[in-house]
Amino acid sequence: MKTLFIECNMGASGDMLMGALYELLSDSQKESFLKTMNSLLPSQILLQASPAEKCGIWGTKMHVVILGQEESPAEDIASSHFAEHSHAHHDETSTFGHLHTSYPELLARIDKLPISDSVKDHAKSVYTLIGNAESLAHNTDISQIHFHEVGTLDALMDVVGCCLLIEYLSPEQIIASPIHVGTGSVRCAHGILPVPTPATAEILKDVPIYAGNIKGELCTPTGAALLKHFVSQFIPMPPISVERTGYGMGTKDFESANCLRAFLGSLNALPVPSPRQLPGSFSPGMMKFQAEEETRPDYYTEQFHSLDQILELSCNLDDMTPEAVAYAVTLLREAGALDVYTTSIYMKKNRPGTLLTVLCNITEESRFSRLILTHTATRGIRIQPCYRRALDAQYRKISTVYGEITIKISTGYGISKFKPEYEDVAAAARQCKVPFQTVYDTALEICRKSL
Repeated sequence: MKTLFIECNMGASGDMLMGALYELLSDSQKESFLKTMNSLLPSQILLQASPAEKCGIWGTKMHVVILGQEESPAEDIASSHFAEHSHAHHDETSTFGHLHTSYPELLARIDKLPISDSVKDHAKSVYTLIGNAESLAHNTDISQIHFHEVGTLDALMDVVGCCLLIEYLSPEQIIASPIHVGTGSVRCAHGILPVPTPATAEILKDVPIYAGNIKGELCTPTGAALLKHFVSQFIPMPPISVERTGYGMGTKDFESANCLRAFLGSLNALPVPSPRQLPGSFSPGMMKFQAEEETRPDYYTEQFHSLDQILELSCNLDDMTPEAVAYAVTLLREAGALDVYTTSIYMKKNRPGTLLTVLCNITEESRFSRLILTHTATRGIRIQPCYRRALDAQYRKISTVYGEITIKISTGYGISKFKPEYEDVAAAARQCKVPFQTVYDTALEICRKSL
């Protein structure tokens, strides 16, 4: 599966992300990208890609020249920061005077750009994330947010550039590491703000972040919004066969290399017969695939998902009765665990014991760990991240000579499986006074012929 992994060990900003994605392109694509970007507003903006070095690592620094003058470094990692140039964060006595753009005007400007509708839609969605965060941070309506003209043009290049680059790369899924946001404070026009700034913190709700020990703002609102919009999972780097690596360089120097790294490669997974459609993705063959799907029965509809990351919680039990273990297993299943099972094991001094294993979603780890610690005798739980790929499940009722039987239909990746549900089969067998297997085989045969 074609996968883009973004490493955010030094945070993220729009121009750093753009530089890293730019390095993943072929030479001809790089030329095409710069030509397209410099044709958007030719009399106002010039985008340049230059080699840059940080701590012995070479990558690309994206330079935005606006109205004949390059953007000036900000107080943080000196990437083209959306918020630093907003009405709330920019000194209105700047060289360019009192030029401001409202949020509706900004969306209208994007609509007029000579780019694809997909890139426009993504860019507007990213700006909406930032605008909503700014409005909450400043306790005002999004329509009242105004952005300084120079900052608007600067951030516009970052946002549109990243959206266009993802269209060029066309990954089937985008994942990223937890985001290093930095620590300390950052100075703005109205005073000193904590890191992350209120707007960045608002955007990064429900995203795993950490402060680290580097003083400064490492993640900007623009970088945060781009990641929040495009990334499906924020997890440590999974097993990927890397084909290309890109480095997007920041401006400031730290003890760690101030760069964002992007990997393009293949996730070691089962082959998928058609590209996965991300929300609003750029997969060129998807329209044809969707048209073909319209002619299929709805239970054959194949949805292609990324690998799900789940957690495996386990513990060894040697001082509980079988009845107590069975109670804990039942309780965990009823609580919504993805699966619960036990394995017979031998422990110290060859004592017989039980290995309890619980599968759950990442967000449910705390709840299930507490249930295990409460309802079993264990004093500790092992937590192991793992990946899974699952078929989609639907349920249908079919008519048989023994009554209606519910069928579980599992589909995906060109695979179809049918299974009569135990409860319906058992109830029909008891009522009709026939063997369980007779009802089961009858229902299964009808499935094979009619579904």
